[in-house]
Amino acid sequence: MRKIVKLSTLVLIFGLVLTGSGFAQDLPKEALATFASDTIRVEFANTSKLRTLPNYESLKQKFVGPRLRELEQSFSSLAVTESDLNEVILGWRPGASAMELSGLVSGRFTARQIADRAAANNVTTMPVGNFQAYCAGVGVAASCLVVLRDSLGVFGPDTSLTKMLEVRDGNALGLAADSRVAQFLGEAAAQSPIWGVAVGVAVPDFFRAWVPQGNIQLDWAKAFQPVEALVYSVDTAENVKVDVKMDCTSDQSAESTRQIFEGLRMVQQMAWQNTNPGRPNPFQSLEIARDGSHISLKMTSSFADLQGFNPVGGGF
Repeated sequence: MRKIVKLSTLVLIFGLVLTGSGFAQDLPKEALATFASDTIRVEFANTSKLRTLPNYESLKQKFVGPRLRELEQSFSSLAVTESDLNEVILGWRPGASAMELSGLVSGRFTARQIADRAAANNVTTMPVGNFQAYCAGVGVAASCLVVLRDSLGVFGPDTSLTKMLEVRDGNALGLAADSRVAQFLGEAAAQSPIWGVAVGVAVPDFFRAWVPQGNIQLDWAKAFQPVEALVYSVDTAENVKVDVKMDCTSDQSAESTRQIFEGLRMVQQMAWQNTNPGRPNPFQSLEIARDGSHISLKMTSSFADLQGFNPVGGGF
């Protein structure tokens, strides 16, 4: 029953994100028909839009984590570079020893191009379902790419790829398994260049990586256990605007969680003054609000002010 509730919650929030704006994005719809039902976090990035930012390269160095860097390096042997990618949507599901990262990607590449470059560079290939997978990297960084059709591919460990293709073939449950998701399969998606959804254990992992902690010792899993789900978006125009919305189990648990954020903000402000004296604090504008069992966080910061902020987890 708990798994069904989590799946329904993720589908519901994901669907609301899809209906939140006025232009079509096909990749999120593909994700609903591709990611397995045990996916607990999804994140979308419009990479073509992000690359237009004047300081994109410096922001990329700070916020793109080691696992995505390793993926980027792995696929360079297939002649797929970052500039070839238009949109990427990532999914996290529990793995044997760590969270398994997989995803879908759309961009400027063809099945023939990938096959030719793989042959030229002796890239390892293996059958996955009815497709050929091109694999690179070792250990945790090992990942394979399957071209579903020109300009659309899926990537991840071979176990995740197998599950994703089973979902697409209708042989396994995916995020669209809940019948209520049908109403969300419209033509719209969020306008933000970055947005995401997390449920269950993915919630504390999200905050552990991104919330400044100072010297505070916190049991993140326990502290954010009352948060059933969150949806977040990042808008990049003149400033960076972050919006996070959370659903808690009750009004009381939401109030306790709000107080945790108030404490984290106070500790962060003191730590910032010690490590970045005289520099503007990007979290100074953080707004924390509660409405019943719902919590919202809003923050606006200039790109320049973010230069002093370093994600605890090194990004994603």
